[in-house]
Amino acid sequence: MPHKIGFVVISSSGHEDGFSAKELMVHAPTVNGWRSPRLCQYPQEIVLQMVERCRVRKLQLLAHQYMISSKIEFYISENLPEYFAPYQSERFRRLGYVSLSDNEKTGYKARELKSVYVDAVGQYLKLTFHKNYINRYNLYSQVALVAINIIGEPADYSNDSNNPSREKLIDHYLGNNLDDLTLDGTYLRKPDSISPLDDLAFDMYQDPEVAQIIRKLDEKKHEAVRHERYDYAKKLKQAIADLQKVGERLGRYEVEKRCAVEKEDYDLAKQKKQQMEEYRLKVYQQLELHNLLDPELMVEFLPYDERPLPAIRKQHEDGFAYLEPEMNEEDISDTPRSGITGEPEPLTEKALREASPATEVFGEALVAGAYSKTWSYREDALLAIYKKLMEISASTSKDDLKNMLRAAVFLIRRAIKDIVSSVFQASLKLLKMIITQYIPKHKLGKLETAHCVERTLPNLLSRTGDSSTRLRIVAANFIQEMALCNEVKPLQIIPVHLVQPLKPNSPTHLAMSQVDLVERLLKDLGTENSGFTIDNVMRFATGALEHRVYEVRDTALRIIFDMYRQHQAIILDYLPPDDANTRKNVLYKTLFDGFTKIDGRLTEAELRAQKKAATEEAEKQKKEEIKVLQGQLAALKEIQAVQAGKEKENDYQKLKTQDEQGKKVTLPAATEIPDDHSSVANYLDNLCIFCGERDESFTEEGLDLHYWKHCPMLTRCEHCKQVVEIASLTEHLLTECDKKDGFGKCQRCSEAILKEELPKHVKGKTCNPAKPEKVANRCPLCHENFAPGEEAWKSHLMGKDGCQMNLRRVPTLNKTLLMQSGKAAGLTITKSGPTATKVRSPSVGSKIPAPKGGLNKSTGRTYAKR
Repeated sequence: MPHKIGFVVISSSGHEDGFSAKELMVHAPTVNGWRSPRLCQYPQEIVLQMVERCRVRKLQLLAHQYMISSKIEFYISENLPEYFAPYQSERFRRLGYVSLSDNEKTGYKARELKSVYVDAVGQYLKLTFHKNYINRYNLYSQVALVAINIIGEPADYSNDSNNPSREKLIDHYLGNNLDDLTLDGTYLRKPDSISPLDDLAFDMYQDPEVAQIIRKLDEKKHEAVRHERYDYAKKLKQAIADLQKVGERLGRYEVEKRCAVEKEDYDLAKQKKQQMEEYRLKVYQQLELHNLLDPELMVEFLPYDERPLPAIRKQHEDGFAYLEPEMNEEDISDTPRSGITGEPEPLTEKALREASPATEVFGEALVAGAYSKTWSYREDALLAIYKKLMEISASTSKDDLKNMLRAAVFLIRRAIKDIVSSVFQASLKLLKMIITQYIPKHKLGKLETAHCVERTLPNLLSRTGDSSTRLRIVAANFIQEMALCNEVKPLQIIPVHLVQPLKPNSPTHLAMSQVDLVERLLKDLGTENSGFTIDNVMRFATGALEHRVYEVRDTALRIIFDMYRQHQAIILDYLPPDDANTRKNVLYKTLFDGFTKIDGRLTEAELRAQKKAATEEAEKQKKEEIKVLQGQLAALKEIQAVQAGKEKENDYQKLKTQDEQGKKVTLPAATEIPDDHSSVANYLDNLCIFCGERDESFTEEGLDLHYWKHCPMLTRCEHCKQVVEIASLTEHLLTECDKKDGFGKCQRCSEAILKEELPKHVKGKTCNPAKPEKVANRCPLCHENFAPGEEAWKSHLMGKDGCQMNLRRVPTLNKTLLMQSGKAAGLTITKSGPTATKVRSPSVGSKIPAPKGGLNKSTGRTYAKR
């Protein structure tokens, strides 16, 4: 019979952060699913490996509401293809494709569930996603898949008609034809039927824990049918139908809670959480009442913060009271805590022997309730003891008062370990009353208080390691409250117990709770007459530094920092020396750097950063000096060009005059540039001062071409076609561009945005916020922040891992294009005269002059297209 097939994601062509393809392995109302990278190349691929070689019958896809692929192709393979495992020759076999709706009719709000029926055998499934539909919500041209479901059966499954089953033989002799039956998934023996519980829609809209319960009840229903217990099967069928409504409601609460958290509306999130807990508890109580939920079943459920884990075993053959999923939460308090009447089951002989001191004080009936398998009886027994102790007369003898206290503590110790939340909390209520009211009222003294704390504290500490987050918090908060109350604080029992060394194999939650309690109580109690001493706290904290769990080590660091603030040098005696070998351990490096900050000194990293900043400042000054020299050289070039022009004209006139007189005149040599400028001129020959590239083809025309097409530090403005530095593109658009009146500045990202798009841009949250100019540069191409300073622009725009949006970024490509363009144009470089400086004159007709003094972010200088 086809059923849901488990799978794992073994590869994907990419994903956006937080939306990995591995999300597809979980089905629940709040899953994120997979999302392709922003502005990715198509097609995108995901490869799944099924748990075994299967015959796939049906594939289900839940598409995103607006990140929708225009087409999805399916491929299957017996083994991994050769590009995964070179020794394999298997390749994927194409099954076909499906087209998805562009979702325009729904306003991009509904998610399409697509079912594809196939018949193919293999273990590896590949999905190929083609280009996305374009809509106003999909800003980065992405595709997404919320969930995928595979339904099939093991490939070696045999439905051989030569070996007919008992059911088939019965159907044959009764004249029933299986082929005439409808496609009702509830029919138990139809080979190709698919259970509704395996459908993707079931998991995607059901609370995961309730979905698990429904599946278990469905198994029990089939078991009941096999044993011909039809009344019980009918009860289970009704319970499943009602639980589906319950699961959908809890799933809706979970989604609403998640949305509230994303909007930071924590009051609403808390309200939804409480609604879920109360509603879940009520449903479980009804299931327990009718013996539909066994405790063993809950080992297998998903972990959940609030789980009553009921344990009724008695059989009830009466009709099932329908669950009411639409009942208001306010009505829950009006219903009785348990619908069971009568008395709890009598104590066993073992329980009688164990609880004999308590039965002598409170009677066998009350203790039987505390030992009952029904959680409501256990809770009622504790509440009855609470009431009995509160009402006891002050004239009662001290011995009787002590006996009652010790009997109550005996039952409290047992109830603290109870797996049902309400019983556990009733035990805490009773214990608090005994310590803060019963003992002071009857003046029983510190000895009895110490007895209560010492007997119950180990069990309370064990509950701080509970799998339920809520119960862990309740237990830890109660221990803290008990340690600070006036009756317990002078005894110093709890601090001494808490600083016992952590065991290396102690459970994670238990270790985390213990160090957290030490940290909290240290702030409240200090180390003076509290049970905490410098010695026992430091021994505990240094031991916790070696724990395998990061959160434990991190809390231990905070404890040591707090101790250092109070006791300074004494703390160093408990730590290894601060030297190079010790600092190789990252933990101790963090510790000693923290001490340095507490002392008000700079850490080694801060000193290095300070030195680096000083070096960068010196480099910056050096560059400024070079820019000044470049400016002087450019001015000198202009002057020389004018003078050279005049001298040539004079020479021409002289030649003309002398020719007429029949005399031969030799042209004078070109005027030489003064020596102090020659080195700068030589350095700048054939050099682009923006990107630093040097090439023999960089004549005046060659540089013009380089600036216009290839220099990775420059770009052409799309609106006025001028060449500008990328670093000053935003300023150009706002102040210099011919279309500057059409741009406005975004206050969040500081970039130039078309005014017609600016309101939408400001209201949206897609733009990446800019940082202050002293903290970071801002790239107008990729919209990312990076390190400040002029040199950082070169690294970002030209580096291998730099700006992905800068198409001129690859230096080798730039060099190749320059060489090809130089050869194609037939450019040659000639230098006349015996000059030693190789100074170039501006090219005639070019509107891209040689740069004068360089460009920087503040000048915003632009170049016009030739």
